[in-house]
Amino acid sequence: MSPGNNGLETESIASGPGQPLLSVIHLTVNYPSAAGPVAAVRDLSLEIRTREVFALVGESGSGKSSVALALLGLLDGAEKSDSCRIVFAGEELTALDARGWRAFRGRRIGMVFQDPRSALNPVITIGDHVVDTLRAHGDHSRKSARQTAVRMLTEVGIADPAFCMSRYPQELSGGMCQRVGIALAVCHQPDLLVADEPTSALDPTLQAQILDLLRQMSRRHGLALLLISHDLALVASCADRVAVMYHGRLVESGPAPEVFARPAHPYTRGLLESQPTMRHQCDSNPISSVAGVPPTATMELPGCAFAPRCPASEPRCQARIPPPVSISKTHWAACVKAEDGATVS
Repeated sequence: MSPGNNGLETESIASGPGQPLLSVIHLTVNYPSAAGPVAAVRDLSLEIRTREVFALVGESGSGKSSVALALLGLLDGAEKSDSCRIVFAGEELTALDARGWRAFRGRRIGMVFQDPRSALNPVITIGDHVVDTLRAHGDHSRKSARQTAVRMLTEVGIADPAFCMSRYPQELSGGMCQRVGIALAVCHQPDLLVADEPTSALDPTLQAQILDLLRQMSRRHGLALLLISHDLALVASCADRVAVMYHGRLVESGPAPEVFARPAHPYTRGLLESQPTMRHQCDSNPISSVAGVPPTATMELPGCAFAPRCPASEPRCQARIPPPVSISKTHWAACVKAEDGATVS
């Protein structure tokens, strides 16, 4: 099967055997503005399989969070394309109304938000957060829900859950609030957990702890994990597959070890070379950076959106959007160099 323009055919090449848990097909997300619709996501398709860790990476403003919000029906004023399909375990989510989304959200897909403090209501105790969430999709009595809440808080590493139950979010540290957020996301045993930049608001000592907790919860509960991040070092340590996003489009996807070892798109290579390592402690090895700035969401470019920043750009790069090209059976990139069979440099 030949790869299409970020279509489902492409993702079938980049996926393993078996049926996907989640299929996103031709997702375009537009936000209203005075000047007209602004595209945050442009014709994006991807698949996530049961129990896998799938990482979606890219710079700020690339559209990653809009993808996450679309998966949970939380776009809040934005519009999806009419041709878009979101299929979860055989169920067509794009057909859900507001009531259907409320029944689905949290029960089948859980979400961990970027800022743990803003994700929690400051006038509701931690205990009431978890109890109300448990009762929203189940037949728990308040007593049984409180018992389950204590167990969930213990599972996510809260040392004194009984004390935490009576506290308000502002009385807890950022790391503890994020642990509460993870407990809320998994308390209904969802099939998929979406973690949108779950460590970006935390200091480095806590980032590794929260990431390790997400991996533990994924294995313990047998759920798939969609990890959204701009931190490639974080992604490299845990992802099974990775997709790289730029200006609302996927530009590369494949198994994480293969993408990191042999990046086929100049943008992926630029992101990898921008990561600081021990060798950069020496003045003779300065940290590389991707030249220029990313285009704004309002910019409509006829060709590759990365071409103005790309060191290997050619006139043909700006003439049309390059189609995805198979690098291997499970790895593809949307680059004219990949079309030529050339190595990205």
